[in-house]
Amino acid sequence: MSKKQKKIIRDFGNEWERFDQKRLDESELLKIFNDYFNIFPFDKINNQSEGFDLGAGSGRWAFFISDKVKTLNVIEPSSAINVSRSKLVKKNNIKYFNQDVFNLTLKEGSQDFGYSLGVLHHIEDTEAALKKCNLLLKKDAPFLMYLYYSFDNRSYIYKFIWKLSNLLRIFISILPNNIKNIITDIIAVVIYFPLANLSKILNKFNFKTNNIPLNYYKDVSFYTMRTDSRDRFGTKLEKRFTKLEIKKLLEKSGFKNISFSSNSPFWVSLSYKK
Repeated sequence: MSKKQKKIIRDFGNEWERFDQKRLDESELLKIFNDYFNIFPFDKINNQSEGFDLGAGSGRWAFFISDKVKTLNVIEPSSAINVSRSKLVKKNNIKYFNQDVFNLTLKEGSQDFGYSLGVLHHIEDTEAALKKCNLLLKKDAPFLMYLYYSFDNRSYIYKFIWKLSNLLRIFISILPNNIKNIITDIIAVVIYFPLANLSKILNKFNFKTNNIPLNYYKDVSFYTMRTDSRDRFGTKLEKRFTKLEIKKLLEKSGFKNISFSSNSPFWVSLSYKK
């Protein structure tokens, strides 16, 4: 593993230790969970299923999935594995792996399902990591994935605004964690909060807000805005993909029957191992 990747992992450990999601209302967490998992085939898993959560972070997705299966393997290479253990302490069907995707001790071909949300775009070789995920799965097992999208369904103005914000991310991401945390909190206050509330107000008057940046946050708490601001602007590596690029990446990595959620966040994908 490169020095850069090790630093990225340490940064995310810091993020989830700071935002352990314990202050987040369970109803809001469930709403966010449903936004990501709305295309997941829950009819294909049951109390005999075993699957994996790659890049579990605080364990917020595992909190819900673990109740639906026999065994859930929580994989988190950073110190956030301890945050997951704390959040999931009452769940007795979870196994923890403080390992990265390239050094997993899980048996290949052993998993009935898997998911990795908001993780693989922070890995230097996304395709190689995705192929490792594929190797863990049984034939025809479902895999849910979320990668940052490159705004291929957005206007040129929207893309231009992102390019400006990315320059800010590059600068912030190299700062010490304590300074990084302060700046990303300020961004949540002066950018996320106003834009989210603008969308919320306009929605009440039946105006469409799809093209307003950060309109997704109109229905979430300020805590979630702070969390995602830290996630977005604090990382040293951010890769983005178009819908077509994600499809091709999945196909090259051994997946089939690829579909995408039509709702935000874009582009959550569902595929099956060939």
